[in-house]
Amino acid sequence: MTLLHATATGIMSMTLMGAPAMAGVALTLDLGPAGETTAATYRCDDGDLVVTYVNVGANSLALLQVDGEERVFVNVMSASGARYVSGSLEWWSKGDGAVLTDLQDEDSGTSCTASQE
Repeated sequence: MTLLHATATGIMSMTLMGAPAMAGVALTLDLGPAGETTAATYRCDDGDLVVTYVNVGANSLALLQVDGEERVFVNVMSASGARYVSGSLEWWSKGDGAVLTDLQDEDSGTSCTASQE
């Protein structure tokens, strides 16, 4: 489980819990004056998906739940749009559209559209 904590001082911390090897592991990102977090809801083939984008300096993350597990995706090079990966999973967004894919299963693409709510 990943617990996100944001404070008025612009500090975001993530506490990773669940696996014994990760017990007590915490990651803290100082958002500073230019850092930001943004939440977006997407309507996908198999239900709604909430994505929290974290941008701090050169670090860009997308936090989302996949199959009941909180995942941290990191931004990687993309020819177009914003591409994030977490293990074999890829979250690729462009404009109002996005696709969640397991790169080990070429038939796994889930299409999503940003909700305007």
